[in-house]
Amino acid sequence: MCDTTSSARPRAIISRSALTAAAAAAVADGGTVADLRRDAWGHGVLGVAQTVAAAGVCAALVDTPLEAEMLRLEGIAAVTDGVPDIDPLLLYGLPDQDGMLRTRPVMRLAGRVLSIKKLKAGDAVSYGYTHRAAQDTVVALVTGGYAQGIVRALGNEAHVEVAGSARPIVGRVAMDVCVVDLENEDVAVDSEVTYFGGTGPAGPALARWSAVTGLSVAELVTVAGAHAARGWEA
Repeated sequence: MCDTTSSARPRAIISRSALTAAAAAAVADGGTVADLRRDAWGHGVLGVAQTVAAAGVCAALVDTPLEAEMLRLEGIAAVTDGVPDIDPLLLYGLPDQDGMLRTRPVMRLAGRVLSIKKLKAGDAVSYGYTHRAAQDTVVALVTGGYAQGIVRALGNEAHVEVAGSARPIVGRVAMDVCVVDLENEDVAVDSEVTYFGGTGPAGPALARWSAVTGLSVAELVTVAGAHAARGWEA
């Protein structure tokens, strides 16, 4: 069961099973030190440290002596210098620049549908009217905007996952919300929308985000994880 909050922010859902499997794969390849800097790349340093230590990772590389001491009090070896020998893309299940995943994504960033609106051909959405409907359609207002790491450049350039299918973000991304073209899919208010991660079409979406924004996958996942309502699931 996933931890939940009443926040209107997107949720960063961290999969313990995906992280455990990825850490075990890294250890099998001879890895010993995991990169847990930047709050474990936005995944949450304590929870990640506990999981990777249980999987056999020898030590965690963290940013500050305070974090290292916190982990040591938990019985987890931690260092603040050196070079991690476990590839973070492997550990966190992140795509390479070609969108290839070696392990299952550990974080899934999810918003929810706030409202639904019918559009006629030619109707515009969001401020600035950078998108007009090519035909009659239905759009959804979804939690998640540039304040939560859904970068403005993704408007009209990226897709999200709704009901198992990829649907485009249309118009400009606002501070706390964006608009998704449901392409006449029957979707209910409060339905979940996946920005990236999971096992469906949004799994490798961060590769597209990186190509569109010029930001690295590391930067994108760290910012999104830090600004979402974070919780864990099995």
